[in-house]
Amino acid sequence: MDVNEARVVVTGLGVVAPNGVGVPAFAKALTEQTSGIKQDQELADLQFACQVSGTPPLTEDLIAQYFSPLQLRGLHATGLVYGVIAGKEAFADAGLTPAGPDQPLWEIGIVFGTGQSGGHKFREAIHLIDQGKVRRLGSNSVIQTMTSGISAWLAGELGCGNQITSNSSACCTGTEALLMGYERIKAGRASRMIVGATSDSGPYIWGGFDAMRVLVTRYNYTPSQASRPFSNDAAGFAPGSGAGALVLERLDLALERGAHIYAEVKGGALNSGGQRSNGSMTAPNAQAVRACIELALQNAACSPKNIDVVNGHLTATGKDDAEIAAWCAALGRTGKDFPTINSFKSTIGHCLAAAGSIELVGAVLQIDRQFFYGNTNISHLKPEIADLIHPDCVPMKSHSMEINKLIKASFGFGDVNACVVLEKYLNK
Repeated sequence: MDVNEARVVVTGLGVVAPNGVGVPAFAKALTEQTSGIKQDQELADLQFACQVSGTPPLTEDLIAQYFSPLQLRGLHATGLVYGVIAGKEAFADAGLTPAGPDQPLWEIGIVFGTGQSGGHKFREAIHLIDQGKVRRLGSNSVIQTMTSGISAWLAGELGCGNQITSNSSACCTGTEALLMGYERIKAGRASRMIVGATSDSGPYIWGGFDAMRVLVTRYNYTPSQASRPFSNDAAGFAPGSGAGALVLERLDLALERGAHIYAEVKGGALNSGGQRSNGSMTAPNAQAVRACIELALQNAACSPKNIDVVNGHLTATGKDDAEIAAWCAALGRTGKDFPTINSFKSTIGHCLAAAGSIELVGAVLQIDRQFFYGNTNISHLKPEIADLIHPDCVPMKSHSMEINKLIKASFGFGDVNACVVLEKYLNK
């Protein structure tokens, strides 16, 4: 087979989200529009202005299914825990088997990203080192705090022998990881890739955003209403955390073993606005956002007219209307002609480095189940958004829907962008 003709499909999913741990629980929460954003007493005790968060509801029993008592000793990196659970769930969901003791799975690689890892472990390490108690750090302190700890841990658990790496591109990390894995398979350098991203929970991750005053503060006592993408009364993003994972596979191999095919990856694009033309470290260059969407469509050989659903980045900040304007310009569609659009951040918050991967799991589920997950917490469309697209394009209720092509984007700190086009698998 000409590797350039290889088709890449999604055959496994795993997720640890604020509103559901595991794909069935996550899908149920999205269907029922259940929020995972809760009051956070730790943030209140530390006098954060924002006192709500989306923290995955993990239990000790569930964690014990994925980690031995020895592995759990001194394990304080929540992002690593989330990523291992999501990655192993996706691997099992794909019907794959870990390598035996003699040799690794040479054709399976991992790209699993993170923003920063082991905030709580770093805090513990600093205090112990300052007290002259370095030997109390434990043998797993390095893997908890190095960026590639998550991919290395998964590689050891599953025995993957292809490229093993971790990327880090702020809020684009998860979507970028998928495109990196996709491109490796297309290039003929791997047959299967586990891709995803994770993000720690807690004040050491979210403190900087609270200091920047970009977190929501108006809903500390009504947390389920805190995250309000599209809405005229959006007041900042609700911090979230978790992990999402997907198994990408060459189509012929998936068909050969009778794997369930959730969706096909048609293509995508990555770019940067270079922090020019009003772009900055924290604000996107609108020209680059539009260009990334257009490049993704070109790479996927997809007409904008054929897009059924847009799953946006849309964080419930002042940049939501600018994002919608970029979508309208790139797709050449406005008013009632605009595709149906949603943002999962209304129920999971902004999961930072894990945002793209968790949302991609939701996007793929929409295609697989032919079901659109509704938006919540919209009092009225922000006027600047209502001037561009019709309210019917932003449904408030979940419902069955024919979805053949979906486009998903992530835009991140540093003026970086990622966009991917997904399609219902068609045997043609």
